[in-house]
Order: sequence, then C-alpha cells, then structure tokens
Amino acid sequence: MSVRKKLPAALVAGALAATAFAAPAMAGERTGDRTPDGTGDRHRATRAAVEALVRDGVPGALAQAQDRHGTWNGSAGVADRTTGAPRHPRDRYRVGSITKPFVATVVLQLEAEGRLDLDDTVERRLPGVVRGNGHDGRKITLRQLLNHTSGVYDVTSDPGFQDKVLGSGFLEHRYDTWAPRHLVDIAMRHAPDFAPGTGWSYSNTNYVLAGLVIEKVTGRPYGKEVERRVLKPLGLRATSVPGIDPRMPAPSGRAYSTLGREPGAPVHDVTELNPSVAWAAGEMVSDSADLQRFVRALLTGRLLPPRQMKELTATVPVGADAPGVRYGLGVMVRKLSCGEEAWGHGGGIHGSGSDVVATRDGKHSLALNVNGDWAGDTHAVVEAEFCG
Repeated sequence: MSVRKKLPAALVAGALAATAFAAPAMAGERTGDRTPDGTGDRHRATRAAVEALVRDGVPGALAQAQDRHGTWNGSAGVADRTTGAPRHPRDRYRVGSITKPFVATVVLQLEAEGRLDLDDTVERRLPGVVRGNGHDGRKITLRQLLNHTSGVYDVTSDPGFQDKVLGSGFLEHRYDTWAPRHLVDIAMRHAPDFAPGTGWSYSNTNYVLAGLVIEKVTGRPYGKEVERRVLKPLGLRATSVPGIDPRMPAPSGRAYSTLGREPGAPVHDVTELNPSVAWAAGEMVSDSADLQRFVRALLTGRLLPPRQMKELTATVPVGADAPGVRYGLGVMVRKLSCGEEAWGHGGGIHGSGSDVVATRDGKHSLALNVNGDWAGDTHAVVEAEFCG
C-alpha cells in the first residue's frame, strides 16, 4: 500500500521519510564491510546516504546489504523517540506494498498448477465484483491487475478514504476492520483511470482483487496461501500476514506520521493500526534479512517455474515521470545512474517506508526502512549501494 497516488515517485523512493529527532549515529554489526584489500569501506556511500536520511528528517533509518563479501548492517537515528533506543538489524517493520510481490508469486504459482490463467478475466474469477462507473471486469485480465495496466481506480485516492485512513481521521479509525470487498466497492464509485491495457497507473485495488482471486481459487485466506507457499518454504520466520492484529511483533521499533500534513506538523505514533486497511495490497510485516531472502529466491527461480519467471519479469513502462522504471508482475526494475538494474519493490504505509532490491542474478541485494512518512529520499540509498 502507498499513501500517495503518484506511485512512480513512491516506487523509486521506495518509502517516505521523517523529521530528525536525534543526531545521525551509525549502529549495528557489520561483516564483509571492507574492500577485499582491506584499504577502504565498500559501503561508505551507503552509510552516508542512510545518515543523510536522518539529517533530512527521518527519526530512524535501517539498511542491510548482502553480496559475495557478506552482510553489512547500518542504521541511523532512533527506533523510539521517547526512549532514544537505536534501530536494530533484526527489527521488524510494516513493509506496505512489498506485500505485492508475495501476492503475485502466489497467483503465478496457481497458474503453474493450471488452476487459473493470467489471461482469465476478472469477471470469470470474481463475477459481478468489478462493475460500475465504467469499470467492467469482463474486459480486465488477471495479468493487467498484477502489472497495473487494468485502469481500475485506486481506492487510496478516494477523498473520503484518505481523510478517514490517511489523514486526521486516522486516530479515530486506526483500529477499524476493513473488508476487502468494501475496499473494492469504494473504488467502484469512481471512473476508471483508462481503458484496460491502454495505460499504466498504480492501483492498490488491483492487489485487493488479486487477493480475492487467490481466495476464490484456493478456498483459503490469501495470507494462509502466502504462508504455505512462500514463507514456510523459505524459512521466513520474521515475516507475517497479520490480518486484523494491530500490534507489531517483537523486536520492533515505533512508527511515526504527520498524517499527511507537511513537515513540521505534529508527529503521531502510528505503530498500532488494523492492517486490514491495506489487506493484500500492503499489510505484511517483515525484516531486512527475510526481505532479501525472498527477493533473491524469487529472482533466481526458486519459487516459480521458467514460464512463470518469464511472465514475472515481462515489464511495461510506468510513464514519463519515472524514466528507466518498468513494472512486471508484482516486481519493478529501475535503471540506476551507473547502468545497473535493481529489481524489487518499495512500500509505504503509515509511519513506515521500505524498499528491497537485488540484481537480476540475486547476488547483490539491499533492504531498507525508515520509521517516518513525511520526508527523505530512500532511492539515494539504493543508488549509493549499487553505484556508490
């Protein structure tokens, strides 16, 4: 889930950021931190970019990188503004839209099993659900849901939803439970962004629908399918699909938000919230090590057969405002300034902005998180790690 409509920027940035409450101070253990000859710090640029996030306003930033030299951990700022506790490499956090590649993986596995086809219409799998104000599920395919070419209106753009969930109404409604069909029905009140297959627009509604398709095909909650098909096989013990549980599992820090207002507005602790508001578009919780293990496994074909891998990585451009960025089925690829390609996904949800990326061969990866949602540029950390 993203709290902003213009997602190319959110995808590239991966997250939002926050105001500074502590001087930048790096923490965390590091292995494989030096260049092979021992003369320099291979992650100097990444460390500087993480520190810059805190100078720019983030309460705390956390990054972890893995490559053939080992694992590097870096952090800056604080995990808790009240206690001043630092961020820790094992901290769990809400990953927002990084939920989407998990959901897309399950859909692709179901296709590999012959239980659905990416060219099935939404109407075939969810009769009568996508209708109204120009929406027509008979003309939208599952593939178009997964790569955001469906034109389906994004529920998070609805003004009433924004006020109640993302703005001043959050504090009153943070524990409300949202049914996925209700999220879709809100989107159906609006006209589609374009005719299916004629454009690209990031829509969280697409992945709410994808979650409903998983449930219709399997007869099980989509989160249980994610657990059974991805989390358990990969041993992702820090990753969870929380459902309606508003609490964060330990270990974790706090999450902070200005509730959609400009930097300098009052800051609120938004750690607890009912994640059903994001559902299959962005409810999951994870940590940096698990996210990297997942994206590496996904990109190297451990989760999908070759045919579905080809579908996963078949990309479409996201628009002129994000040159060099293309979107596949639940994954995106961005062309970095040095020519390197970084595959993965970003995610933003109340008080938490995250990113996980890896090279196409899965040999170099990065996961990062900030615990505030109103400032900063996490894409700079990605650039620093892969091009620094």
